[in-house]
Amino acid sequence: MTSKANLIHSLLVGLLSLLLVGPVSAQTHRFATFNIRWDNPNDEGNLWKDRAPHVIHLIQFHQIGLFGTQETLVHQLRQINEGLGYQSIGVGRDDGMEKGEFSPIHYDPDLYQLEDSGTFWLSSTPEKPSKGWDASLNRICTWGRFKSKDGARFYVFNIHYDHIGQLAREESSKLVALQIQKINTENLPVIWMGDFNVTPDNPAYETIVSNTNWKDARLISKIPSYGPKGTFTGFDWEKMPDGIIDHIFVSGKIEVLRHGILTDNYGKKYPSDHFPVMVELNF
Repeated sequence: MTSKANLIHSLLVGLLSLLLVGPVSAQTHRFATFNIRWDNPNDEGNLWKDRAPHVIHLIQFHQIGLFGTQETLVHQLRQINEGLGYQSIGVGRDDGMEKGEFSPIHYDPDLYQLEDSGTFWLSSTPEKPSKGWDASLNRICTWGRFKSKDGARFYVFNIHYDHIGQLAREESSKLVALQIQKINTENLPVIWMGDFNVTPDNPAYETIVSNTNWKDARLISKIPSYGPKGTFTGFDWEKMPDGIIDHIFVSGKIEVLRHGILTDNYGKKYPSDHFPVMVELNF
């Protein structure tokens, strides 16, 4: 075979290999928000000690590399991180240290590098532990700036709005949006997730999506959202929820490939009284 024939043969083999293998795709990212239910000793039949392994296994099985949780007490946070080999950021809402519930962001350190982080309170004094407007409890937002293995840099903001105060929920949406603008000076992609305690017909939700920079990941997923119509179960096996109160919003150059409300269970029991919400996306 001549050298010219060898060259043509090599080119054809290379082209065939590319056709068989297909295009090399960018790294995708699986994130989630998950209200895990605080360790309430009165949750007879649904105690944290029984649910904890299933919360951890759910994250492992769905290969979720970064997720925000809500209602998380410090020992629950540590148990989750130890079970997964993850790290986390966040503080307790009552004292800015370890007292009270956290709204932490957990992440796989093999996939994501933390560059910066912080916490602010959902109140008119966000810099210190405080209760806002008509809220019944202190509420917080934990945020982090991350860098992935493929070099993508992005922000995640994880919240838990009040379950009673409607004014507090509306003002919280305004506050978080403003804080994101102040913090995200690099204009990086942002994921804003959590238990908002509101359905899409609530003004607190509408305040977010009325800004064209923000999109509900559920509504822009490349394939239709998977799972039930709601996220709060109250541990009730007999009733499927019909109101979504746990949301993931995105801003910036983010492509949402999948969105799902996960109904994993064990022996007619759920790992939490909320279903986790997962997205798979590209930056």
